[in-house]
Parts: sequence; C-alpha cells; structure tokens
Amino acid sequence: MRTVLRRLASLLGALTPAAFPWPGMDVSLTSGRQFHLVGSIHMGTAAMAPLPARLLARLEQAQALIVEADITVSPPLTHAGEAQAPLADRLSAAHYDHVRQLSEEYHFDLAALDALPAWHVALLLQSRQAERLGLRADYGIDYQLIQAARANDQPIIELEGPEEQLGLLRKLPDHGAALLADTLTHWHTNARLLQVMIGWWLESRPVDVRQAFPATFSQDLYRYLMTDRNHRWKSTLQQLPPGAYVVAVGALHLYGADNLPGLLRQ
Repeated sequence: MRTVLRRLASLLGALTPAAFPWPGMDVSLTSGRQFHLVGSIHMGTAAMAPLPARLLARLEQAQALIVEADITVSPPLTHAGEAQAPLADRLSAAHYDHVRQLSEEYHFDLAALDALPAWHVALLLQSRQAERLGLRADYGIDYQLIQAARANDQPIIELEGPEEQLGLLRKLPDHGAALLADTLTHWHTNARLLQVMIGWWLESRPVDVRQAFPATFSQDLYRYLMTDRNHRWKSTLQQLPPGAYVVAVGALHLYGADNLPGLLRQ
C-alpha cells in the first residue's frame, strides 16, 4: 500500500507545476527547449529589489533572457500623429468626467491630453496610477532581469521590441478608444490587481498564477493585446535553438484563455 501511495504521489508531483515563491513556471518541450516563464510587472516597489536569489541563479544558468522588449533602450513615448478631437467629443460624459477628475488629482494638463490619441491617454493614466501606488520602472521585474543578464554578459532576446509595441498601439481601432474606456471602467479593479501582483513578489510563498482574476479588457481588446501576441510569441519561442531560457512577460500572459504556457504545452 505504501508503495502504491508513493507512486501516486510521484505521479501527482509530475503533473503538478513546480511552485516558486514568485509568479513563475517551467515549460519543457520535447525539442530540448526549456523555458522558465516569469510573470513580470513592468513597474515595482523598492521592496521588490533585489530579485530572489533562486531566480537570479536560474537566469545565470540560462542560455539567454527573453523579454517582450528591452525597456532600458526604449525611446520616450511621443505622439506626432493626426490631430485629435477634444476628449469631451470622443468620450461618454461619464468617462470624460472621470478623466477630468483624474487630471486634477494627478496634475495632468487636460488641454494637453486633448491632443493625444486615446491609447496614449490610457497609458499615461495607468503609469500615474502605478506611481501613486509607489511603483517605479527601475524596480520592475523585467528591468531588473535585463540588468542582471547584462551583468552576466548574457544575450537578451526581444519578443517584440519597443517599435513593434508602439506599432501595435497605433494600429488600435479608433486610436485606442476601447483601451481608454476599459482603463476608466476598471480603474479601481486595475489598482487592486497591481497590488495582488506586487504581493506575489513580496510574500515569498508559492504563487499559483492560474487563479482567476476579473476581466479588465473587452473581448476584442483581449484578443488583440493578449491572445494574438501569445500565439506569435509561441511561434518565436518554438524556433529558438535547444537550451534553457528565462522568459519574462507580463503576468497577465500566464493565465486565462490562450495563455502562453498553455499554448507552449499544446
């Protein structure tokens, strides 16, 4: 009986993802490629540095670090596109009132926001929200991993790169009106999600990134920003030479429909 139980425990262990005290998981492909996927937060708190020693050891043993984009060399976000109608004409009355309130609270020039496409306004608001929660870019997980990889003289592979990411935003329908609408509709939920993800890195206990979180994207926006990119990243990762890699992508890419680890295991 004990032998049977030991075998069952061994089998269950093989079927259960390894638990790490950070949002991460291992995916091994039959082709000889081994990926340690890390759910990154692009901005972090001072308490999130330095990174866990075990994660840095995994990186040191890896063939390369893979990130969405090397944010340490990203150009500043600028807009030189077509003129925009005032936000009051582009948003519902409720959403415009929300933007007006946030511009006062976060000291934005509302007239300057009027000149920006909706996706740019959304990113500025999201960034200021994160800063208000005490987050900074130089404590972000991908930023720290990139710095560690450089210190190790390791290759850094980009899944997209800053220019491609900017291109994705510029190609959003209606200049990203849905992104701004979702940002405003789920403003408080997004703040709570940020706090949850920060807790993943601070509590030093096993993290189950498969837990469900409320949707904060519309269906079309989720497909464009999450699902489609996960499929492209899967193809890129499958074409790499055999070896071990640390892959840092936004934490939201690790769970939900068509998540990246699930696609890699297909």
